[in-house]
Amino acid sequence: MIGKASVNADMLRFQAVFVLIVALFFLCTNAIRSIPELETPIKKYASNIGVYGSDNVQYLEAPEYRNGDHCGVLGTTATAYGPFVVHVAMTLDFEYLRGSIAAVHSILKHTSCPENLYFHFIASESKTPKPDDLSRIIKTIFPSLDFRVYSFDDRVVKNLISYSVREALEDPLNYARTYLAEILDSSVTRVIYLDSDIIVVDDIQKLWSFSLGSTAIGAPVYCHANFTKYFTDRFWSDSRLSRVFDGKKPCYFNTGVMVMDLAKWRREDYRSRIERWMEIQKEERIYDLGSLPPFLLVFGGDVAAIDHRWNQHGLGGNNRVHSCRSLHPGPISLLHWSGKGKPWVRLDAGEPCPVDELWSPYDLYRHSKEQPRL
Repeated sequence: MIGKASVNADMLRFQAVFVLIVALFFLCTNAIRSIPELETPIKKYASNIGVYGSDNVQYLEAPEYRNGDHCGVLGTTATAYGPFVVHVAMTLDFEYLRGSIAAVHSILKHTSCPENLYFHFIASESKTPKPDDLSRIIKTIFPSLDFRVYSFDDRVVKNLISYSVREALEDPLNYARTYLAEILDSSVTRVIYLDSDIIVVDDIQKLWSFSLGSTAIGAPVYCHANFTKYFTDRFWSDSRLSRVFDGKKPCYFNTGVMVMDLAKWRREDYRSRIERWMEIQKEERIYDLGSLPPFLLVFGGDVAAIDHRWNQHGLGGNNRVHSCRSLHPGPISLLHWSGKGKPWVRLDAGEPCPVDELWSPYDLYRHSKEQPRL
């Protein structure tokens, strides 16, 4: 009897342990299922931008645009070195990717010679997505586009940047335009630099053909603006600094739209001149607005004046107050959402400004249930 009771007790203990193990197994399984999926940065970004097959959002593939009959023959060699090529440079990162894609789409849609365009995209090698990933994204959206994505080393400029009135202005990529002459191949002697928050509604060939004369850059200039506000009292009170404008009529210009003579830029070493003013800024605080003032200091009074129609800027609203802006009277070739508000952000939030509706037809980013907007 004792032996049989012992066996029964052992069986009961075994059954209890087995039931406990099964219960723990189901508890752990349910717990694991309740933990949100951990995503790598690349997977997270790919899901957000929708290029790699997200169920929620996606980019449309852009239409294929072809040259008109009057366009020059590019030949069989790489278009980057052809005589009829128009070179366009833009920065590229995740935050402004949607704007960059819309900008490229607008340029292709309105130019008479889209196959003559070559895009130079500058991407930070320290950010995600990486330049190679961004290159694949662009190729997916624009299969026929001639372009190259360059890696920009933030360390080149990071120690020269001082704090600004807006944190976004402190991004090293915001200063990449200063280094285009070094980043691009020496055979590229002229380039149009454009910000990512623009839309072109005219043939960019017209902007490309603008004569710079003896100057290194061309841009729409605004001589009615209060030029003094771009620098501190410390700057204007020190004649050693402010005499940089002696004998000149300096006018404000926006660096988001520039035609640049890279050959002259290299010869005159404008990169070093800009960097020198940034070094002074670190020591003496002579301005507040990020990458713009060094350009004003180096080129103020020496800019080839391009028609204002090529930069209808300020559409993003005031930097400090979220506000809508109206279009200025007159013809328009390029709309620029400079300022804090970006059209894709306001449209998604359901709080667009009236001018944002002018941007949306070029937007290739959509929810999967929406119809294409081309």
